[in-house]
Amino acid sequence: MGRMLLMLVTLSAGLLLAGLWIPLKAVMAQELLSLAWARTQAAQQQSPPWPWADTWPVAQLQLPGESSALVVLSGGHGESLAFGPGQVTGPEPGERPSTPVVIAGHRDTHFRPLKGIRPGEEVRLQFADGAWRRYRVATVRVVDSRQEQIELNRYDQNSLVLVTCYPFDSLDANGPLRFVVEATRDLPWPGQVQPTGA
Repeated sequence: MGRMLLMLVTLSAGLLLAGLWIPLKAVMAQELLSLAWARTQAAQQQSPPWPWADTWPVAQLQLPGESSALVVLSGGHGESLAFGPGQVTGPEPGERPSTPVVIAGHRDTHFRPLKGIRPGEEVRLQFADGAWRRYRVATVRVVDSRQEQIELNRYDQNSLVLVTCYPFDSLDANGPLRFVVEATRDLPWPGQVQPTGA
C-alpha cells in the first residue's frame, strides 16, 4: 500500500510539473528577454537573449489591464512563441514600419489576456527607438483559418493585428479557430499625415 501511494504521489507531482513547465518557461524567459530588449534599444540592432537563440527582441507590447509589457520576438515560429509573442510582420530594430504589424502568441500564456479585450481599448507598442505607439482596438473576431487567412493588403502600415488560437479554454491546441484583434494607430507614422481636405 505504501509503495502504491508513493507511486501515485510521484506520478501526480510529475504531471503537475509537466503542466506548469510551459507557463513557467514563459515567465522566466520574459526576464531574460527584458535584458536582451535593453541591449537591443541601446545598440539599435538585433540582440539575441541567449547565445543559441534564433530570434531576438523587436518590440514591447502592453495589453489593456496588464501591469507589465511583453517582450515581442522576431518570427512567429513555435520555438519563439514558447518564450514570448512573435512578430510575424513588422520592422526589425532600426527599421521604420512599412507594413502592418502582426503579432502572434499562445492563448494559454502571453496572449491569455486577449480573452477579455474589447473594441475601444488601448494597446501600446514600443519599437527599438523607445517611443510608445498607441493603438485603439477596432474589431475583435474569431476566424476559421481553413476558410480565411490574414490578408495584409487589408491593412495599412498604421495597423496592429494580434492573433492567437481559439477558444481560450480548449484542450485542443491545434484547432483551426483563431482569435483576431485588429487595432489602428491613434496617430499615423510621422510623414504620413494627410493634408487637410485630402
